[in-house]
Amino acid sequence: QVQLVESGGGSVQAGGSLRLSCAASGYIYRPYCMAWFRQAPGKEREWVASIDSSAKTTDSDSVKGRFTISRDNAKNTLSLQMNSLKPEDASMYYCAARARLLCQVSPVPTFFSRWGQGTQVTVSS
Repeated sequence: QVQLVESGGGSVQAGGSLRLSCAASGYIYRPYCMAWFRQAPGKEREWVASIDSSAKTTDSDSVKGRFTISRDNAKNTLSLQMNSLKPEDASMYYCAARARLLCQVSPVPTFFSRWGQGTQVTVSS
């Protein structure tokens, strides 16, 4: 089984930047679709960005142009560079993975079989 551990969350002022990381460990032998989701208190889990096994990326409209997802297969890590952060970006961010070559066009949480524990991002205005 693959285990996912996020890191890099913290507090930042609006307009600032953060870089989240997700370390994957365990028996990684198949290509994985990986993604970042976020969930604020009282809200549904929201897809942020995803990257398939060929490094093709897709971003949600809410973060397009500000966030960049990337992966390093040699190090089994997933990253999310977040720039121009807004107060509405404040949330718990989760890393997710599924052993699939390709990701869904607009991934939903039920598509993913593995989740990290989350890392908190706070953005002050």
